[in-house]
Amino acid sequence: MIIILKPATAQAMQAKLVSQFGADHEIFTHNERIAIQGITADQLPTDVKAASTEILTDVPAAVQSSRLFHPEDTIIKTPHSVIGGDQFVMMAGPCSVESAEHVDQMAAVAKQGGAFKPRTSPYSFQGLGETGLQYLRAAADKHGLDMITEVMDDEHVAMVAKYTDIFQIGARNMQNFSLLKAVGQTQIPVALKRGMSATIDDVLNAAEYIAAGGNHQIMILERGIRTFDNKYTRNTFDLGAVPVLQSLTHYPVIVDPSHAVGTWELVTPMAMAGVAAGASGMIVEIHDQPTKALSDGPQALKPATYLKMARQAFQLHDLMQTWV
Repeated sequence: MIIILKPATAQAMQAKLVSQFGADHEIFTHNERIAIQGITADQLPTDVKAASTEILTDVPAAVQSSRLFHPEDTIIKTPHSVIGGDQFVMMAGPCSVESAEHVDQMAAVAKQGGAFKPRTSPYSFQGLGETGLQYLRAAADKHGLDMITEVMDDEHVAMVAKYTDIFQIGARNMQNFSLLKAVGQTQIPVALKRGMSATIDDVLNAAEYIAAGGNHQIMILERGIRTFDNKYTRNTFDLGAVPVLQSLTHYPVIVDPSHAVGTWELVTPMAMAGVAAGASGMIVEIHDQPTKALSDGPQALKPATYLKMARQAFQLHDLMQTWV
């Protein structure tokens, strides 16, 4: 149940409800709203009913992620960027850290395209580990970018936190609940990728594990799902999930066309489709020599292709902002 209280008495009514039901029920508060799981409207005190403007009895399981509980867009602020609301952000970089020089070169390209993060996973191949994180941090600082990197398990959270501006939770780790709880204990923003076989409710419930720890700086990444045919595309890019998620949750929705389609020729059209669907940003992979990339080379855009795509994406987003 979500109760929307009159502003003048909201704080007092919230305190009363927490005192009455808090020992036996999960309770969450946000501004003039309070969510109590597992009670009916008949159990509410008369004065609380009188002090409410609306009582919503059909509460989603992922209550903290729900727009019913939190109607305003979540806005995430990093040192160099604003994510969510009417903003559009571009995240770009190689899939894996290959060398300090290469990360620096790709960061320079990303900067030209309006990107704000050299993006990579230092654990994608057996190699650089913490040194890769150091290379990323140095490249980000040199070019005035933020850094996003994948954290693979809860044991690495503390180490990665020393370097990154945003944790990325990979699709295969979307329901790694120990990891979700660990990043939830931090105040570092989290980019949560939808799993390849996950429903929309699944990813929202995964976000709830992060929010339950006190970290509400969450963005959800749509990166394609497994369906019947993977001959021509790596996954099926679920574009409909973008507006659906935006209607259900206040968290920013980011698209990942690189992992969705798996081949660079399809990245730009799917990137444009993601922008048109209303995404708050996108994450793409870039590489100057994709055939020599240590991972995911076939889906990486060469710098010139990336820069053209990035310009088109920002232009399309700006155009859509003028439509009523």
